[in-house]
Amino acid sequence: MIHSIENEPLLTDERWQAIMQNNTAYDHQFIYAVKTTGIFCRPSCRSRAPRKEHVRIFNNASAAAAANFRPCKRCKPTGGRLPDQEWVDQMMQYIDQHYRETITLDTLAAICHGSPYHLQRTFKRITGTTPAEYIQQKRISEAISLLLHTNKSVAETAVIVGFSNAPYFITLFKKMIGQTPNDYRRAYEIKQSEGLI
Repeated sequence: MIHSIENEPLLTDERWQAIMQNNTAYDHQFIYAVKTTGIFCRPSCRSRAPRKEHVRIFNNASAAAAANFRPCKRCKPTGGRLPDQEWVDQMMQYIDQHYRETITLDTLAAICHGSPYHLQRTFKRITGTTPAEYIQQKRISEAISLLLHTNKSVAETAVIVGFSNAPYFITLFKKMIGQTPNDYRRAYEIKQSEGLI
């Protein structure tokens, strides 16, 4: 059993089973929050099952919100919807922390509690880019930093930022930046040697 913080309700075996079984009978008895995602849900929520050690229990949505957790977009534990901008911010934060990993729309939908289709549409409307494009931009941005500030090879850089295929990384880099990674690095070094940067 996981102990409560101050007067926080306990995560009993009964509550844990209610969460695991998405039991609607418990929806008005408690709310659960997941520390790793910062989201709170109804017990009946059909989002990805959390790890038990990451779960906190609250008496209601207000208590979870007061502890700085955000309501789930899927089960709407507050009765309303999380504003789209906040939802997209949540997705972007997840991508920023996990861009090296394989992130699919299904992954984002499970983590951020929504349907892949709605998630994609909302992300594009708010940011002007798709989640996949945002992931690529994040990876290329991190690659630029590595190219300019380390001696890592292009292949090593590709792997570090989440590309398993170096030729694909080079092609994408050239498409987005206008130069190959090596040319970009050389141009930077020339400007640096000439005191231009």
